[in-house]
Amino acid sequence: MRKIEPLNALGIASDTGITSVEVAFLRTDGLDIYDRGKAISRPYSKELRSEIKSVLGQKGQCNYIHLKEVERKLTAFHIETVKEFLSENSFDKIDVIGYPGHTVLHLPSVQKSYQIGDAERLATVFQTGVVTRFIQSDLFAGGQGAPLYPTFYEALTRMEKKPLVMLDIGGLSSITFIGANGELLAFVAGPGNFLLDTWMQKKEGQEMDFNGLMGAKGTPNQRVVKKLLKEKYFLKEPPKAIDRQEFDVLMEDIEGLNVADGAATLTEFSMELISQSIKKFIPVYPEKIIVCGGGSFNPTFIRLLRKKLTAEVVLSKELGWESKSLEAEGNAFLAVRHLYELPISLPSTTKVLEPISGGMWVQPQKEE
Repeated sequence: MRKIEPLNALGIASDTGITSVEVAFLRTDGLDIYDRGKAISRPYSKELRSEIKSVLGQKGQCNYIHLKEVERKLTAFHIETVKEFLSENSFDKIDVIGYPGHTVLHLPSVQKSYQIGDAERLATVFQTGVVTRFIQSDLFAGGQGAPLYPTFYEALTRMEKKPLVMLDIGGLSSITFIGANGELLAFVAGPGNFLLDTWMQKKEGQEMDFNGLMGAKGTPNQRVVKKLLKEKYFLKEPPKAIDRQEFDVLMEDIEGLNVADGAATLTEFSMELISQSIKKFIPVYPEKIIVCGGGSFNPTFIRLLRKKLTAEVVLSKELGWESKSLEAEGNAFLAVRHLYELPISLPSTTKVLEPISGGMWVQPQKEE
């Protein structure tokens, strides 16, 4: 194993809501964080979002030629974003890039997961080694493929009082518990933003419920909320993970509601699910819950969480951590841990049989 010393790493993250890609810089040795905060977010065009959606789930396995064409366009967009980021920031050297790609299918129950994004092309363009395939290596070792950022969150919150919870509300909601002695427990709770986003796209032609306004205006149907919460996955003990497509069927229960009430019902459901998950599965009730991800920008989400939970609910931006860049920083952190053979997956976070240093190193090739 090479000598452990701080490295300059870039991380790239394509959000599950398919709104944007983030690129972030992190100087770390995989144990401590020495420099962070430089990041860029670049929104996907409507056309590219549509193309990515066309290969989500099993659809992506039906037409391989189309899938690879979407991957080519996505990779080109990511490469241009990295170039833009590097043009705005100067570094002596970038030692490694963490690039998991964009997940289009994730079925941990059958050890099946597929991401698009050409790591080989990225490595060649920037002549920098890339670490990729974090999810696949976790699945191969008996894990669920997610959540993958608990070790990063532990380093990020090193100076925060424990126990605490990092709550990432993206398309799905992921919960990471960090105990007083650094012990970790993590799991995917269930839907975060994506059911509400799907509802707003279908009913209003909007990408999301901006500022939670529609969810705040409507009245939640508590009967529907109670029914949704009975989904068997929500009762399953962690660690656990699941694909967002598995929850599409839940949309059938709100079809008869008006736009505002439907938004309010999905908002109430997602926040009640988080509340119940923390109360039921976290071994020691946390003193603080730090919220990151796209959902941290929804004031109605945060208001409901503060009403439902007795722990202090803090937004990551209130601690100086830009929410949109944390996943990209996490990918940079995982890439460095891979180089130093430090574990990124633990039995208590993804259900692997033993701690593993996941990922695959991609060597840059000389362009002809």
